[in-house]
Amino acid sequence: MIDAKDSSSTRPYLIRALYEWCTDNGFTPFIAVLVDGTVRVPNEFVKDGEIVLNISFDATSSLNLGNDTIEFKGRFGGVARDILVPVDRVLAIYARETGQGMSFPMLASVATSTELESPEPPRPSGGAKPSLTRIK
Repeated sequence: MIDAKDSSSTRPYLIRALYEWCTDNGFTPFIAVLVDGTVRVPNEFVKDGEIVLNISFDATSSLNLGNDTIEFKGRFGGVARDILVPVDRVLAIYARETGQGMSFPMLASVATSTELESPEPPRPSGGAKPSLTRIK
């Protein structure tokens, strides 16, 4: 019998499923990320410890939605950058156009009181307000 604590996280599978749903429906998948030293993103675009990333086919190259990390190359201000996001740092994935998606809880070991008080991820200007389903 497999113990639940020994099973892998559902987070990477749900991220891949919602990414596929967005692309199948012509939506733009965005992820909200809680930034720390394990996240490799352009720091000049981080606001209040978070960053929202467009992970659509048009915005990325070499996208890999792995079980442990999300990796891709993206352009920021016209400059190509290598991006690496540990899956456990993803706060949410949602469609820019509709705001539909899912948010994820942060583990107590990585969450701070600020994150626990404001579960709604940041959104880019002009985007729909996310209507997210929080999983436990």
